Amino acid sequence: MEEQKEVTIMPRIGDLAPDFTAMTTNGPIKFSEYNTGSWVILFSHPADFTPVCTTEMSAFALKEDEFSKMNTKLIGLSIDSIHSHIAWVNNVKEKLGILMKFPIIEDISMKVSKLYGMLQPGESETAAVRAVFIIDPEGIVRLIMYYPLNVGRSMVEIIRALKALQTAHEHKVAMPVDWQPGDKVIVPPPKTIEAMEERLKSDYEMIDFYLAKKELK
Repeated sequence: MEEQKEVTIMPRIGDLAPDFTAMTTNGPIKFSEYNTGSWVILFSHPADFTPVCTTEMSAFALKEDEFSKMNTKLIGLSIDSIHSHIAWVNNVKEKLGILMKFPIIEDISMKVSKLYGMLQPGESETAAVRAVFIIDPEGIVRLIMYYPLNVGRSMVEIIRALKALQTAHEHKVAMPVDWQPGDKVIVPPPKTIEAMEERLKSDYEMIDFYLAKKELK
């Protein structure tokens, strides 16, 4: 009889972020409670004491205050024990002078990794890929990024994407390609003829009635 493979349903953009309880370097957490009232970036790395992961996690640590100012909490994960996490945090502090204060999830059981589709057998069956989930204060998944084991993430793009998501959420607009804070935003297209007529009379930057930009005030 052919062996049946385990099927994992990964969360999608627009889904409620799957809840879980876990031990972290900051103690036990229930994710839905950690997520309350703020944006959250949940990210995985393949393993402690590895070179690319050390550069990435250090970068998150250096940007933690900036994320905090954007009402955003960080939480990391790898398929390592809490003892490995603590030893690695201490090693990075000693060697680089950088302290990872955000919680890092112990996931020896792979429970959370499987819940979020971080284990991808084509890359590895025992190490999480470099996944990034940006989750809004209502617990909805707003953005997902996956990177392979051998390519580090772009902190610049993660921050840009977070700012774009927060601006879109607040002002009910969309962002054009390569949008940066201060750039014009895209106004949602009209859904009625009346709205189209009003659009044509507006002071928006009009490429056409369906593509219009404005400055945020």
